Amino acid sequence: MDTAAGARISVDRVVDGPTPKHAQLREILRRMVERELPPGSPIPSERELAERYAVSRLTVRSAIGRLVDEGLLSRVRGKGTFTASRRMELQLYLMSFTADMRRRGLAPATEVLTTATEQPPAATSKALRLGRSEAAYRLHRLRRADGVPLAVERGWYRPHAVPGLLELDLSQSLYAQLAQRYGIRFDNAWQTVRAESADRETARLLEIRTGSPLLVFRRISSVRGEPVEDMTSWYRGDHYQVTVQLDRSSPDSGRLPKHGGTR
Repeated sequence: MDTAAGARISVDRVVDGPTPKHAQLREILRRMVERELPPGSPIPSERELAERYAVSRLTVRSAIGRLVDEGLLSRVRGKGTFTASRRMELQLYLMSFTADMRRRGLAPATEVLTTATEQPPAATSKALRLGRSEAAYRLHRLRRADGVPLAVERGWYRPHAVPGLLELDLSQSLYAQLAQRYGIRFDNAWQTVRAESADRETARLLEIRTGSPLLVFRRISSVRGEPVEDMTSWYRGDHYQVTVQLDRSSPDSGRLPKHGGTR
């Protein structure tokens, strides 16, 4: 690769043999990414790699695609393929996405996808302690940092706790507006995490492949013991990780929530 692209190409070769060429090339690229290139560096184009290693473009595409799926590489539409940025730690404390991104030195942005007032699923009604036919506010948003789509959020809110919520500027920090308009500062939440593969719509919004790994968080947030928010967020698995500290203390089962899954 030329110096303008910023990479120092390995002298490894792809040869005929029992190991498929795409697998050989994948390991060559893996070593390049892990040993030679800092996060955010461009890798050679498919054409350059095909010529350098005497393989087909299809072989190159297969090798790169697997490394994208593993989170080592990231495709940027119209720009090329880059070594993935180091994963961010998902916050395990009560802080808004906007405040968290600013704390990291990134520029947050929010796109409001849909809003509605409707009856929520039974699990949400139970979590928010709503009546059987009581409606709630539904909010669906896409969150970005420095222009990169990072998370899709689908949240439900108790209307009597936050009347007129959908009239706010929901492209800005919701937590800041909850504090300003309603005096609500969440002081407790239950949170659960699970892994999922991105469905077609979520993948489109996050600009990733269908089936790519996601970290899914559900959080039920309360103020003074009253639940107000039931939020589920789908985070890109190639940009986030979760680290927790463990000790030998026995869990107190009596503190587990009684309203089902949480986050």
